[in-house]
Amino acid sequence: MVAEITPQAVEETPAVPLAEEGLAGRVPNSERLAYESQFHDQWAHEIDLDSLDPERLFSCPTTPENVFSRRRLGDLRGKLVMDLGCGPGESSVGLALAGARVAAVDISPGMLEVAQRLAERYAISERVTTHCMPAEALAFPDDYFDVIYGRDVLHHTNLERSIPEIARVLKPGGMAIFTEPLGHNPVIEVYRRLASVVRTPFEEPLTYPKIAAMRRYFARVEHTEFQLLTLGIFLWFFFGERAHPSKVRYWKKIVVEAERYAPAFQRLQRMDERLFRVLPFMRRYCWNTVIELYK
Repeated sequence: MVAEITPQAVEETPAVPLAEEGLAGRVPNSERLAYESQFHDQWAHEIDLDSLDPERLFSCPTTPENVFSRRRLGDLRGKLVMDLGCGPGESSVGLALAGARVAAVDISPGMLEVAQRLAERYAISERVTTHCMPAEALAFPDDYFDVIYGRDVLHHTNLERSIPEIARVLKPGGMAIFTEPLGHNPVIEVYRRLASVVRTPFEEPLTYPKIAAMRRYFARVEHTEFQLLTLGIFLWFFFGERAHPSKVRYWKKIVVEAERYAPAFQRLQRMDERLFRVLPFMRRYCWNTVIELYK
């Protein structure tokens, strides 16, 4: 296992200019990372291992972005993969079940404990190693990983530091893929304000300028957006079911109860696809994007 890197150690890593604004870019890295670690440690204590389903993660009918990202990853057999911001390890175990050797990386020791237990449950702990470190200071050699995967992680990081590190540890010709929230839709911003209790104050959804700035470190950058009209399901959570976003994680609810919402979701998804063909600029107002980075 790679030695743990403390939040203080990140202060020694020089920042490289990248489009970045907001709280994550202004607060000292040590303070921000310590908060993120404690927040996710607390969350880890609330996780029921039985609720985690690595095999379903990349096939759930209400998460088209996950289905898309897994398809883009292709054949992972024998590949060395970093799961950056692995959380409780659903994606780490899912990638290992597909034949990869996975380095599960997270800033939260509590989350990594859950990830290790999940790997043991699926009898693949020899294919999943856990590493406690921030994305801004990855204790791996240059050109080390075949693939880097991340889900909802970059918007927790200081991109000035994390993006160059991701580029450094990825092999030439390698691919990094991240599913991230977008910050262009003002209606979604209202939801984020209402959900402040289940979010950290340092989260900053990505924007097109931030994605474009990644071209400084990668030979090719692509992004594909998902979920605009499908967010009508979230409106139903709020107005129909009176589930307040500060108490219920909507993005988790729509996965756990996928069978219940899948028919309506899939109708809205087909409407999204037709809308984007006619008005492609509407993609920027989607909930999230899948970013592909090729070195």
